Amino acid sequence: MKLLIEEYPYPVDQIRDLFPDVNELDPVDGKAKVGYVGYYYHATKGESVFILPKVVLDKDGKVFNEFSPEEIIDLQSESNPLHAKNKKKERDFLYGLSVWIYRAIAVYLEDARRGNRDYTIIRHQKIVKQGNGKKETANTYLDILLSLVDFAKQNRDWVTFIVRNAHSGLNKINWVKTISKSDAILQDDEVVYLNPVNKKKQVNFDEELLVIFYSILNHIHDAYGFPVETNVNYNLIPKKKFHKYLEGQGVKRLRKIKYKYFSDKALQLWNLCYAFFEQSENIRIHASMNEFLLAKNFNIVFEAIIDELIGEKTLPKRLNKKQEDGKTVDHLFLWDSLTHARKPKEKKQEVYYIGDSKYYQQRNEIGRESVAKQFTYARNVIQWNLNLFFGEDGDVSEEGDFCLRDELTEGYNVIPNFFISGTVPQSLGYDDNIDVTSRRATTYVSQQFNNRLFDRDTLLVTHYDVNFLFVLALYARNNPHRKREWREKVRNIFRDKIRDELAKRYSFHAMRARPEINTAEWLETHFKDVLGKVFAPYETDKGVIALALNKDPKCQEENERILSLVDEAFIRVPLKGLHEDPRALLPAPAVSVNPALPKPGVLMVMMMNYEQKLPKFAATGKIAVPIPYTKDGMEILGNAGDIGGVLIHARSVNRQHLFKIAKPIQFVPKPELPVDEYYVVRDKATQPYPEEIIYVYALVEIDMSEELDSSSLDCRKKPFADKTERYEAQYAEISTL
Repeated sequence: MKLLIEEYPYPVDQIRDLFPDVNELDPVDGKAKVGYVGYYYHATKGESVFILPKVVLDKDGKVFNEFSPEEIIDLQSESNPLHAKNKKKERDFLYGLSVWIYRAIAVYLEDARRGNRDYTIIRHQKIVKQGNGKKETANTYLDILLSLVDFAKQNRDWVTFIVRNAHSGLNKINWVKTISKSDAILQDDEVVYLNPVNKKKQVNFDEELLVIFYSILNHIHDAYGFPVETNVNYNLIPKKKFHKYLEGQGVKRLRKIKYKYFSDKALQLWNLCYAFFEQSENIRIHASMNEFLLAKNFNIVFEAIIDELIGEKTLPKRLNKKQEDGKTVDHLFLWDSLTHARKPKEKKQEVYYIGDSKYYQQRNEIGRESVAKQFTYARNVIQWNLNLFFGEDGDVSEEGDFCLRDELTEGYNVIPNFFISGTVPQSLGYDDNIDVTSRRATTYVSQQFNNRLFDRDTLLVTHYDVNFLFVLALYARNNPHRKREWREKVRNIFRDKIRDELAKRYSFHAMRARPEINTAEWLETHFKDVLGKVFAPYETDKGVIALALNKDPKCQEENERILSLVDEAFIRVPLKGLHEDPRALLPAPAVSVNPALPKPGVLMVMMMNYEQKLPKFAATGKIAVPIPYTKDGMEILGNAGDIGGVLIHARSVNRQHLFKIAKPIQFVPKPELPVDEYYVVRDKATQPYPEEIIYVYALVEIDMSEELDSSSLDCRKKPFADKTERYEAQYAEISTL
């Protein structure tokens, strides 16, 4: 077995004989790099070659911080430094890693065949055999070797049972034959037989199959170095005779004894042994036929591994990994918002996490281009969310209620953005560990303003290492349950690590307005002071405001001024980080009384993009609201006399506006609608009903002189019948909201 490392510059003469086509190496100045990762069998040379990914190399181009790749090419050579007794751990590690690499590429290939991955990066070929009058594709030679090794590991108890059964009674004396055929002497009045005859059993075919099996394992160990255990002391087939087995005698002998086996285990073992000898014969006959499974760009395979283990398979149709600017996001998934500490059974507040796989280890500096791309991805996600907020035609998308921007504070949620690299731990273990690697990790920052975390132009990219060995094995096993289990765990770790990084850079505070303070009015008055520094993370309690201040000494004077300003109007508590729920630390909000209206009812009017449409009726306060022939429409007509106000809303507690009405509402049919005088609350955004079901229009005159405090109301408490009616006007008693 030969071992090469991807992208390592080997002397051409040293690896020339390992390649059927040396020109494929593209030699330069006597050096050549192998651009593949995987396995191939060079039939002409009878060599199995494994090409490991460059992640096994340290910064000096060494393996295990000790050996150059040239030294360890021939794993069977006695001169190989890995043959030292104290290097068994490293030697076994390389064999094991070779197998996991092979299996991971095989899983990737299956996924690519289903159209989920890039098929063009994989080169694969299996030897074709003739059987039953037709050509069949055999398993690769490596597949068969691994199956034999696995069988030995998983069926030790069965082998022990066979051996005990086969040897029971072999030492018992056959007294009939001993008395009739052996001479006896008389000693001290006792008959003594000098040559007793033992019982002899017939040929045990189970035992013969085991002899063949362990002879194959011995050959695998000698030829390819795979660690195998032979716990049974059989006289194995001599090497010269076994060579004849490889040339065809093994197939013939197994065919002769096949009819002797009936148990499932014995038949399984027979099939494995037969496949081994048949493939060996095929390789000998078709000496020009090489078999291989190679990945041209293993960084794409690594990206697929990480995406399978942490990414999201289903994304909104307008939020594609392939961005409109031609760039492609490696990993994108929806998970817990960094600014929201969720209580048990409370609705999750989520945000999109953006990740980029870096195949090399974190010791390699990430290029400026990669960092710039990550910032671009984040800006694209922000823009996508703004498109949802404003809509192509002023409408909210059907794809979800997730919104990045908080209208109350006009702050933007923090978008988690990270690089993820693979690293081989010094322990060479396949442990499940994720490391923030603060020793050399860098957090990249892009910002327009130095002290505005909750700003659309403030973006951070962090960097993490994962155990390359663990994720490789987890992907190769292809166990959905194990992958799902780890996905949730690693997403939570990323969330917490990013929160920790933010806590190093910012001090966080939670604040709630004092009873006499109107939060919305205060934020509007001090807009320039707190823009980008505040964010309302809790949909169920908009009274709680998060405040983030940069710890940079340059910001100290500004921070002191902001805190002094805040403390005049708010009750404030410092937070350890974004993971801490401030609602348990702040006093309960003062009980709000319902806004004073002349009558108990309100007309609820759905209006997206209120700020854009307000100028159309702000001067007159006159709007015309369509009342369709529905249950909600009839409820409005039946309670028209009790309507004392108008609640303009967008199904969100921070997008609702309450006003008194200046005069009682009138209702007119469409032909009498004074369109020149009233703003008609009906456009493409409202997904209008067909004209024939619009019953009447409500002519509403709003008192625009004062917007009432609606912070104690929740427009979502009034349900709508179904999605087709969610834009309809509704009637509600203010006490129910």
